[in-house]
Amino acid sequence: MCLAVPAKVLFKQGDFAEVDFGEGTRRKVNICLVDAQVGQYVIVHAGFAIEVLDEKEAKETLATWTALLASEQSAGRE
Repeated sequence: MCLAVPAKVLFKQGDFAEVDFGEGTRRKVNICLVDAQVGQYVIVHAGFAIEVLDEKEAKETLATWTALLASEQSAGRE
């Protein structure tokens, strides 16, 4: 299964950017496939930003991921 996750572009340098997936999870990703600007959200798959995403949609998706992960963690404690 392949997943693509939204992340906020923090800064750019050439074809790479540091992005924040939330809760301090930062990674360096390749942005050569999109025209992303600092402050925008991108969808990241396999280390590449593949699409610029609307901020509202990105935040909704991140909230869904957070709820899913919290549900998984609480289910593991039972």
